[in-house]
Amino acid sequence: MLIVLISIAFLPSGIFGFGKTVTVGGLFEDDDLTATAFRLSANVLNNERHGNSKFSEQFIYAQMITVNNDTYDVSQDVCELANNGVAAIFGPRDKIAAKHVQSMCDTMEIPHIVARWDPRQTRGNGVLNMYPYSQTLSRIYLQLAQDFEWKTFTILYESTENLIRMHELLKRWNRRGHTVTVRQLPKGPNYRKVLEQIKKSGDPNVVVDCSIDVLPDVLKQAQQVGLMSDRHSFIIASLDLSTIDLEPYQHGGTKFVGLRLVDPDHPVVIDTFEKHASEWGVEDPSQLTAEVALIYDSVQVFGRALKQLDDAIVADTKTSLCQNVDSWEHGSSLMNIMRSIESTGMTGLIKFDSSGYRSNFKLDLVGLDLDGLHKIGTWNTTCGINYIPKPSLTDHTVELNLRNKTFIILIAMTPPYGMLKDSAKEETGNDRYEGFGIDIIQELSKLLGFNYTFEVQADDVYGSKHPVTKKWNGMIKKIMEDRADLAITDFTITAERQEAVDFTMPFMNLGISVLFRKPKPAGSSLFAFLMPFSKEVWMYLMGTYLVVSLCFFIAARLCPAEWSNPYPCIEEPEELENQFTFKNAFWFTIGSIMQQGSDVAPIGLSTRMMGGFWGLFIMIIVSSYIANLAVFLVVESKPVLIKTAEDLFNNPHGIKYGAKGSGSTIDFFKASTHPVLKEMKEYMVKNKKELLPSSNNEGVRKVMQENYAFFMESSTIKYEAERKCNITQVGGLLDAKGYGIAMKKHSPYRNAKSTGILKLQETGVLKELENKWWKQKRGGGACEEKKGGTSDAKPLGVDNVGGVFLVLITGIALSGVYTACELLWAVGCTSIKENVSFVDEMREELKFAVKFGASSKPVRRRKPSSRSNRSKEDDVNGASTPPWGLGSTIITVASEDDRLHL
Repeated sequence: MLIVLISIAFLPSGIFGFGKTVTVGGLFEDDDLTATAFRLSANVLNNERHGNSKFSEQFIYAQMITVNNDTYDVSQDVCELANNGVAAIFGPRDKIAAKHVQSMCDTMEIPHIVARWDPRQTRGNGVLNMYPYSQTLSRIYLQLAQDFEWKTFTILYESTENLIRMHELLKRWNRRGHTVTVRQLPKGPNYRKVLEQIKKSGDPNVVVDCSIDVLPDVLKQAQQVGLMSDRHSFIIASLDLSTIDLEPYQHGGTKFVGLRLVDPDHPVVIDTFEKHASEWGVEDPSQLTAEVALIYDSVQVFGRALKQLDDAIVADTKTSLCQNVDSWEHGSSLMNIMRSIESTGMTGLIKFDSSGYRSNFKLDLVGLDLDGLHKIGTWNTTCGINYIPKPSLTDHTVELNLRNKTFIILIAMTPPYGMLKDSAKEETGNDRYEGFGIDIIQELSKLLGFNYTFEVQADDVYGSKHPVTKKWNGMIKKIMEDRADLAITDFTITAERQEAVDFTMPFMNLGISVLFRKPKPAGSSLFAFLMPFSKEVWMYLMGTYLVVSLCFFIAARLCPAEWSNPYPCIEEPEELENQFTFKNAFWFTIGSIMQQGSDVAPIGLSTRMMGGFWGLFIMIIVSSYIANLAVFLVVESKPVLIKTAEDLFNNPHGIKYGAKGSGSTIDFFKASTHPVLKEMKEYMVKNKKELLPSSNNEGVRKVMQENYAFFMESSTIKYEAERKCNITQVGGLLDAKGYGIAMKKHSPYRNAKSTGILKLQETGVLKELENKWWKQKRGGGACEEKKGGTSDAKPLGVDNVGGVFLVLITGIALSGVYTACELLWAVGCTSIKENVSFVDEMREELKFAVKFGASSKPVRRRKPSSRSNRSKEDDVNGASTPPWGLGSTIITVASEDDRLHL
């Protein structure tokens, strides 16, 4: 027993596991880059087997055999490897030979590792395929077509296996407009015939699924037949698009999109490539195909699995498997370990699901532009496609991109944006058209250097989405289907349209307004002379006349100076008279109004003050009346039936209203939440046959011939009003919007064209073109001389003449105060001279003053009092003469008999 133990101790350590050398076999068609990758990857395992704990310490012997894809010869090669005790077999590429190898490996339980696309990959067998699962790739191509909104496309495939990869795209066909055309590439090297058929079909979208060996010839011949233009788009199904030279196609504007498994900028890829830089035989990691990188990674996965198997069990390879028709008992264990390993290689994350399919891998989405092929997005199994936002192009780059480009531009025969040119000779091409939109394109072409071809939209439908089918029509549909590049007319920018196409910045700003006939003159009236003043002013004038007349009457009765001797010859009259009787007071004020005066004039200071303020008031009122009357007599008044759009709602004049049956105007009413506008929309839709004409021209005709108002864009209203003098715009704008140039969604030329529009606006070119087509060309300016007929004369209201009334009130108040002061002074002087009570004297004066019917005042003679020295110069009415000569002076003239007697 001791001898046995000692013998075992001196035996090689590998007797309990693999030997010092492990053989792996590689079947390759020739000594190409794939075989080089197999050899270099095995060398890495050998070089790092002692310093890297992830790799086994065994030496890996890579035995490479060149096969001719004959099944008998391939079977002999497999038997040779199996009899030598091979641990795994890699390859071959040919599908028939690979199936034969797989069946033999399944029988002998030798792991079979391949790195090719297999359309019929089955579950649970002994093969480990490093290539992404075919069903997954098929779904990616479908998502790309959906993201690009391809309604129609052509699938160009090489073999039936390639067509299997396109089965998800084939499902996109339906009878609602999604057209899928399938064409097979003939045997090369001439593919021009089928490429010419695609060009004649007019289909701009092509999916190319062929091997990387024939792809360069297919693309080159596609360019030769004219399939490489800025209107065409290609999806390349090969994962090796980055390995071929695409420089001839990157300047033509053709859209190339493909998938890439190997990211040449990834650190692992760069490190691996630089490790064998002198042995690869290529200059850049971008030239490594997916199969080369997968073969390299597969050998690394084998090395990691071998280490785990060696650590777990006592195992060794088995020889003469093919001769003895036996199997390797550890082969299935090694295969299961490889499927469970998770690592990172040149193809990214390497992980397999329970069925042996590659899972959780990542692909780069690449696109071609002026700078070459670059990453535009990524795909993974959890998030799908994530697009990288496009960097904004510099103005210089975009300008170069537009030079010598030719665009198909849609126009509509809508004056003044697009019209047929009036010419004595027959014009052809772009020379047939003229208009505001035509001139804008011409100016942009000069500025940006592109060429263009106009195409008329025959049905004049700009584009709207069907509420049920969600399909677009008109110009927008053509742009979305790449049948046109741009569209310019009175194209309103709306949020719904911007979901389908892109617009430049607006070249014209406008809004919805009302087109209605101009107001007609109201005609003459019997009472036109009352129009200078409003009804309120006339009422105030009547009231003022009555109040001032009464104030004159009262002030005159209270003012002592207004009581005078009616008979100057009588020294001591029995009574005094007041000239301001009730009738005279009214006559005095009316005389001032007529500016004729009267035989009655105020004497006292208070009444004169009141008369002065009344005269000032009358002078201003009469002057204002005469001035405003002249305006009313010269300018005819034109009554306005409606002033705003809201006035149309339930208007009392029987005015009907509507808008164009389809377009942004009626869509505005449908989307509005304003209660009045919603009611108006329901009214128009309910009577759409009568109120919603099919075109703007029909709406203008209804306005001119019927009692009808038409909602339309303010710019079009302005154009029509310049030529038809009996219609005009009513009210302001209901909304604010603009006209823009439409183009395909995510167009790279949008910023350049918007910048061009801005330059035309800043330099005044757009304003000049607008004046040209609105006020000069095609009958513009016909109504310019007739403008200004609407009367601006308005009746003067209280706000206009209220200050005059205030001045009059102030004067009357001052006069009243002075009248009271004058009365108090006279009564005070009389009470002192006559030695009577002031209160009694005031009471007597007031009693008489309130007797409005009496126009004469008796002179009161008081009884002699203790005061005997009464002067003869006492006042005849018993009151003392007011000081400062304010009272009336009585001059006594002696008769002739008296003079003789003297």
